[in-house]
Amino acid sequence: MRDRLQNWLPRIVLAPSFFLILFFVYGFIVYTGYLSTTNSRMLPSNEFIGLSNYVKLFGLSHWETALTNLAIFGILYIGISSVLGLALAILLDQKIRAEGIIRPIYLYPMALSFIVTGTAWKWFLDPGIGLEHTLHQWGWESFHFDWIKNRHFAIYTVVIAAVWQSSGFVMAMFLAGLRGVDNEIIRAAQIDGASGWRIYRRIIIPMMRPVFLSAFVVLAHLAIKAYDLVIALTGGGPGRATELPATFMYSYTFTRNQMGVGASSAIIMLIMIFSIIVPYLYSELRSEGRR
Repeated sequence: MRDRLQNWLPRIVLAPSFFLILFFVYGFIVYTGYLSTTNSRMLPSNEFIGLSNYVKLFGLSHWETALTNLAIFGILYIGISSVLGLALAILLDQKIRAEGIIRPIYLYPMALSFIVTGTAWKWFLDPGIGLEHTLHQWGWESFHFDWIKNRHFAIYTVVIAAVWQSSGFVMAMFLAGLRGVDNEIIRAAQIDGASGWRIYRRIIIPMMRPVFLSAFVVLAHLAIKAYDLVIALTGGGPGRATELPATFMYSYTFTRNQMGVGASSAIIMLIMIFSIIVPYLYSELRSEGRR
């Protein structure tokens, strides 16, 4: 009886949280999928209309704008964060003296919420009170940096703020990967006369493929569900210049009272995330099986 109790006790303790997650996470995902096939507007409706909301969604120019902005934001955000994070990790991997001070400084932005980051960068980039205004007061009257007000460049201000917040986290991931490389392999390469750059390019970086994949999955997930940073920084504007799928979903669900269309956009976002997570999990399980 005692052995049975010991075996069942962890399951009993975990059962409430398991059922809460099952209901409030996966249950509402299923319910959102159901709403996307109904004629729901301000309130949920049981009138089944099939895939009509998805057809309507992909016929909207606003959704096309959101997907285009997501492509621009995602490619630049993932690419720059990865390159900058790797460069910072390689710098710290040189065992510099101030590593204990520099590492927390780089990691600090990740401790902030995206709302705080967006608000801070909004003030910094605002031509009336931020960088441009300050440089004008210092005498540099010809300096202009109005990207946050320019519909053609506003999306790049979102990239700048997102990279500033996430590159330190990516650096920590890469630094952990660099510190996990077997020193014997590096010493053998050094004995063979390989330079430091050649060792990183030919040996260390190729061995960090799982870290690159993990960083890509994390950053891609953050890019797809980006909402609070955009709302705090640009509010989706000017116009719809920084509209992303997450802001589109909120707007059509709670502002335009098109709950069915908003739910269908949420399901499309979920499919995007699944298309990234599932291959990653498959790759990890396959590598575990080979071991």
